[in-house]
Amino acid sequence: MVEDVRCRGGRVRCCRRDGVGRHGRARHGEGDRVKAARFDAFGRRPEIVDVPDPSPPPDGVVVEVAATGVCRSDWHGWMGHDPGISLPHVPGHEFAGRVVAIGSDVRGPRIDDRVTSPFVAACGRCAQCAAGHQQVCEQQEQPGFTAWGSFAEFVVVHRADINLVALPDDLDVVAAATLGCRFATSFRAVVDVALTTPGEWVAVHGCGGVGLSAVMIATAIGAHVVAVDIDPSALAAATALGAVATLDASQVGDLPAAVRAVTGGGAHVSLDAVGHPSACANSIRGLRTRGRHVQVGLLVAANADTAVPMDLVVARELAILGSHGMQAHRYDAMLAMIESGSLDPSRLVGTTVCLDDGVDALVGMDEPGGAGVTVITEF
Repeated sequence: MVEDVRCRGGRVRCCRRDGVGRHGRARHGEGDRVKAARFDAFGRRPEIVDVPDPSPPPDGVVVEVAATGVCRSDWHGWMGHDPGISLPHVPGHEFAGRVVAIGSDVRGPRIDDRVTSPFVAACGRCAQCAAGHQQVCEQQEQPGFTAWGSFAEFVVVHRADINLVALPDDLDVVAAATLGCRFATSFRAVVDVALTTPGEWVAVHGCGGVGLSAVMIATAIGAHVVAVDIDPSALAAATALGAVATLDASQVGDLPAAVRAVTGGGAHVSLDAVGHPSACANSIRGLRTRGRHVQVGLLVAANADTAVPMDLVVARELAILGSHGMQAHRYDAMLAMIESGSLDPSRLVGTTVCLDDGVDALVGMDEPGGAGVTVITEF
């Protein structure tokens, strides 16, 4: 399938979205250069530059990037909120593409496999990995954070045998690029961490990529969703994805009381999907007795020590839970729902852009914008 992609200055380019590879070319040779968006100082606008063509480590692969999402976590990294980033740096951690080079120790993936990967590249050896909790691996690597990421023509995935996820043939690579962070993170938060069941009320605070993913997933498993945001377009998108009620946080005086009124006593499950002290507190205060709060949005920098209303936590026996990505081995459950048609991540895609406009999207991510995920599809 071919799509027109918006680029700066009104230019229009075409790109492949079938996962075969945008250029249909062979691998570059040793010493060649490839394009990437790189920043040399935190908060300084990334520049499109030529960087060395990567080679696979013995346990890893090189993936030609067909599509990569622009995520708020990338913005936090660019701003210097992530201690794992060393300069200069290439951001980007939500990607889909095809395998173009394989290390000598890799056993499973093959050349031209269509793949994605969780944003946590697990080690496969630590205690958490042994217990199946690769999303909190004790020796994790993260493309786009601890290593150069996918705002580039090629990205390296270490320990490919445990970190690559094969994509179904009929899953569009642009939709697949939403899976590695926002969609998979929401899936685990709603399904595996909150243990949401049909008929429960789920409050989603913040309707960006993570929040809208959570709305869709909670609705698909039979929960009732109330979506909270300050952007009318985001609330409209939440309604389109299945939310049965919406609340404009800028227009409601007592937001937790409004959530309790809509849900008939409080949400069973509530997510802070934006990562803000007020969203966190409102999420907890809007729970019914023995409800579960899941913190999905990052609380970093000045917000890292956000206060929690512990009086309510004790009095109502509330559960306060964190959720951090999803293991590669759990993608099967999510992909099964996608293949069945009950989940459609393509509905989350707002705009497809080329790499230079992707830089604009990254730099402007802290400003109010339209609903939907921005995906880079042309390099």
